[in-house]
Amino acid sequence: MTTTPAGPGHDPGTFREDWLEGLADAYARTVRRVPDTFGVVGRHAPRPGKVAVVIGGGSGHYPAFAGLVGPGLADAAAVGDVFASPSAEQVYRTARAADGGAGVLFSYGNYAGDVMHFGLAARRLAAEGTDVRTVLVTDDVASGPPPVAGQEVDPSHDRRGVAGDFFVFKVAGAAAERGDDLAAVARAAEHANAMTRTFGAAFAGCTLPGAREPLFTVDAGTTELGMGIHGEPGLRTTRHLTAAELADALVDNLLQELPEPPAGNDGRVAVLLNGLGRTKYEEMFVVYRQVNRRLRAAGLRPHRPEVGEFVTSFDMAGVSLSVMLLDDELAALYDAPCDTPAFRSLPGEHTEAADLRPSVPAPAAVPSAATDAPGTDLPATAALQAALDLIAAHEDELGRLDAVAGDGDHGIGIVRGLRAAVRAARAAEPGPSADPRSAGAALLAAGLALADASGGASGALYGTLLAETGAVLTRADGYSTALFADAADAAQRAVSELGGARVGDKTMLDALDPFRAELHARAGEPLPGAWKAAAQSATRAAAATADLTPSRGRAARMGPLGHGHPDPGATSLALLLTATADHLDR
Repeated sequence: MTTTPAGPGHDPGTFREDWLEGLADAYARTVRRVPDTFGVVGRHAPRPGKVAVVIGGGSGHYPAFAGLVGPGLADAAAVGDVFASPSAEQVYRTARAADGGAGVLFSYGNYAGDVMHFGLAARRLAAEGTDVRTVLVTDDVASGPPPVAGQEVDPSHDRRGVAGDFFVFKVAGAAAERGDDLAAVARAAEHANAMTRTFGAAFAGCTLPGAREPLFTVDAGTTELGMGIHGEPGLRTTRHLTAAELADALVDNLLQELPEPPAGNDGRVAVLLNGLGRTKYEEMFVVYRQVNRRLRAAGLRPHRPEVGEFVTSFDMAGVSLSVMLLDDELAALYDAPCDTPAFRSLPGEHTEAADLRPSVPAPAAVPSAATDAPGTDLPATAALQAALDLIAAHEDELGRLDAVAGDGDHGIGIVRGLRAAVRAARAAEPGPSADPRSAGAALLAAGLALADASGGASGALYGTLLAETGAVLTRADGYSTALFADAADAAQRAVSELGGARVGDKTMLDALDPFRAELHARAGEPLPGAWKAAAQSATRAAAATADLTPSRGRAARMGPLGHGHPDPGATSLALLLTATADHLDR
């Protein structure tokens, strides 16, 4: 156990399992664990003939997401590791547990990892005959441009989802609860999202479980306006604001972003003043006093305002303000009763009984890199083990690079994923060392395991890279440099298609592309030497990404803040390729 400045000691390796189990223990009357899955489902679900509303996202944001599961709100929530999306497998299993046969609505914040993993789960469900709709939450006005009327591609889709997702989830859950079909539930959720805007501010950073230092800091005596819930830098830094000045800043930034009122709106707005984790309720009430005055002065009528914690960021100090313009339909859905661990509307009496929660077996302990490495591994497993050892040694460095314009979890996530990949490869590589088909099967299994364990955009992309490489090897009869050059081609195509990135966007592709090109240039040479030269090209290219400005993923929204620092994904990939080169050279 390690102790953080933010609270009691936590084991970061089991943190997600531990807190979900505690939630299920504490709220067994409302939710239960989905067996063998990092997800919860309401005790009311599945209900035959009812649309299942399934939400989700990373740990560290409670009550989002698992705390909003219950009658009248979400039917289930899939939970990722700290600040990382749940994997597609976790989303799929969670949705299956909630599906009552009338279709599934996915709703979650607009982050690359969530979009990829929920998207993969949606494809799998659709292939099995389940109707699935998705509503992305895009309420944060600080993270992208506003919508443009008549524009075919809505630039507001670049915006991330923050505390306004509570409004969207509440409306969707109420629509499903009253018996709307899937298309109608999706329309209601989309309407709620279109009418919702959020702006936030932070005064201090947060500390991840097991860490002794904050993930990021805010200079003493200053306020970050527009900071994201993963520590994404704000729009600008200003001096420390009084409560009234902070309220004015929040309202001013929202008023200029409000959409055209819907038909039937008479000034009513749902209002949420959300605490980010460390701000005291009394302090939030002081801020809300001025928020209320300013909204009313602007001709708006706060309707059932809420002040509290709905989407947090561990122990971050700060608040956000969300506003949803209401018509009669949205107001009725927002007012509809619900009962979840974190939020109740018009609660009634609930019968409680002892030990309602079924037993859920604890997952196997996650071994460290040092204790998970037998000395008789076959080629794919041994190469992955070497990569794990080297990347684990650089875990903190990768986290610092990721924290420049992201959430700082890249090192943690890739190490966690590689540990799972090593175990999966070891179980799937029974064949002789000279057979690339055996190594291919191992890499296929390793890729799926890495994506599941790591989560997030990096987990999906790394998992795809390994799986595509494995797929090429399973069709080969013998090892050669040309074979691995072809495998690198397939991996690059798949990663580019899944992530939507190109060379030059400051991603792992900027290290993968020169590696691939160097292998092709040396296709007739022995593999160890060719791989070493290609890995050196990848390492130089990864360092050169410091001169690029990110244009894909979460970091792209930070603009020039990412300039001057190497891309963490390119850096970790170069380490993986270097470790493999060293292994081949033995």
